[in-house]
Amino acid sequence: MSRLSNFYLLTYNSVQAFGWYVSFFSPYLLIFFCRHGSVFLVGRTISLYRLLDNFVATKSTSGAYSSVGELICFLQTAAFLEIIHGAIGLVPTGVLLPLMQWGGRVHFLVAVVRQLHEVQQLPSVFITFLAWSLSEVIRYSHHALNCLGVGLFWLTYLRYTAFIILYPIGVTIGEMWLMYQAIPFMIKNNLYADAFSYLPFSYYNAIKVLLFVYPLFFLKLYLHLFKQRKSKLGKQHKKKRN
Repeated sequence: MSRLSNFYLLTYNSVQAFGWYVSFFSPYLLIFFCRHGSVFLVGRTISLYRLLDNFVATKSTSGAYSSVGELICFLQTAAFLEIIHGAIGLVPTGVLLPLMQWGGRVHFLVAVVRQLHEVQQLPSVFITFLAWSLSEVIRYSHHALNCLGVGLFWLTYLRYTAFIILYPIGVTIGEMWLMYQAIPFMIKNNLYADAFSYLPFSYYNAIKVLLFVYPLFFLKLYLHLFKQRKSKLGKQHKKKRN
């Protein structure tokens, strides 16, 4: 890999890691600083202020989307670059699996949650954002350090182990459960009725079919991650023995 390509990947992964870190973890740092009278040192951005305000004022998960929803929409939409990375051979990930994950997440965020204000305060949004944020901070940090030639065993272990718990949580009681809860609001608001008027089915019926096949897509991605885990952690154990 050329130095320019490596620098680009380092920059991309670092920005994504920081963005996901800010989107969820910074409110806890803000609360810590606030309690010690130093809140002015951090949290000057609107998104962090909103997160702090929601967590402290409401003491609930209902403000997750209003706090960081737009930031996460941006980060996840920007992740389309990873599909391009695989397509041009910049990284050995291929196209299909990254496209499946990106398409599922962007649809969930932009087509469903962003359009239906009634579902934005549901706990499923908070659960999804929590699972995504944890997994993406680990993943992008791992990739960024790899670009620097730094391999930390504990981070590699987290990268290929945390998904075992986080991925099913994010997909089932996060994405799938929220889309199921959103169906009555889709019907009430005639969501995408104009776009589907020329089709023999409605958008909410398409969502019902999607929920039926979602576990199949999930299983394909989940098993792929287990294959990666076996390959990557196997190499790490061999290095440690040597």
